[in-house]
Amino acid sequence: MTPTTTPATTATTTWTPVCATDRLGRERGVAALVAGRAVAVFRTYDDEWFALDNHCPFARASVLARGIVGTRGDVPFVASPMLKQPFGLRDGVCLDDPDVRVATYPVRVVDGVVEVGTVAGTPPETQGVAAP
Repeated sequence: MTPTTTPATTATTTWTPVCATDRLGRERGVAALVAGRAVAVFRTYDDEWFALDNHCPFARASVLARGIVGTRGDVPFVASPMLKQPFGLRDGVCLDDPDVRVATYPVRVVDGVVEVGTVAGTPPETQGVAAP
C-alpha cells in the first residue's frame, strides 16, 4: 500500500519582536501586544520560550503574564494569578479542565530577541503550539 501525503501549506508567519532574552528571568512572563492581541510570553526554568493568549477565561481578565510558572510532571504551565487555574504552555489546555484552553503562538529567539509569530488570516485559537 502506498502511503498518502497531505500537501504542505505555506502560510506566511509574521514575527513580532517582544523583548531581549536577558530582560526576562527564568520562570517569568511578560505581556506584549502582538497583531492587536494581548499575548503572554514565558521563559521556563530550562530556557524554553512559550506564548499564550494573555486572557484568562476563568477570571475574564488579561492576567496570565503575571501567573506562576512551574511544571506538573513534565508539563510546563502557568497558573492564573487570580483563580490559579493552570494552563499548559505547550498547548494552552487547562490542566484542571481540559475542555478549556487559551490560544498559543509560535515563539523563536533570533540574535537574543524573543519573537512571537502570527499567521495571516488564521484565528488565534489555531495559531499553533509555541515552540522553544
